[in-house]
Amino acid sequence: MARDRESEDKMSDTENKPQNEIETPEDETVDAATEAATEGEVETELDPVLKLTAELDSMRDKLLRALAEAENTRRRAERDVADARSYAVSSFAKDMLDVSDNLARAMASADEDALANVPDSVKNLVEGVAMTEKALISKMERHGVKKVDPQPGDTFDPHKHQAVAQIPSDHGAGKIANVMQTGFVIADRTLRAAMVAVSSGPAAGDGDASGGTGGAGGNLDMKA
Repeated sequence: MARDRESEDKMSDTENKPQNEIETPEDETVDAATEAATEGEVETELDPVLKLTAELDSMRDKLLRALAEAENTRRRAERDVADARSYAVSSFAKDMLDVSDNLARAMASADEDALANVPDSVKNLVEGVAMTEKALISKMERHGVKKVDPQPGDTFDPHKHQAVAQIPSDHGAGKIANVMQTGFVIADRTLRAAMVAVSSGPAAGDGDASGGTGGAGGNLDMKA
């Protein structure tokens, strides 16, 4: 009888509980599925974050590369513009070198002693040639073309001078002994190297003479 009453009490308690508070095996299964779904959603939410972070890093790297390439392009363009401005007259300047050389030869052939006894018209002609040569050099310098006129005794510069011979001279070895033709540069480039002869030092006879004197002096010392 007591057991029957306990069973009836339990049944009455169950009947008195609200429908949503009654736990069933189906409810436990639903709870487990809900927890698993929640964990899956968390994992699903983490994957897009990592994906977006990787995409952001990739875009940042591409942006930096694009900026660097744009800067390099800008610098190349500025350098090309500067070179075009500086060396645009190179071809024209080379053609004008023949004119400068002819004027220089004409002035070199004009001997002052010979000009002393010539008519004034000839003197005026020579002066006109000299003024033309100076004007030409001045105009070329205005456009960045400068004359390279080395003098005997100057140091040989392979970037501006072209050695066509090596001769003995009073100048030291490696120095310029004689100038055959002047050169020209445009900006920092050599338009035409100056043709020069490089000194090989004093003549061998000078060295032998000094050496012979020294030898005689040595013999005298030995005899003494």
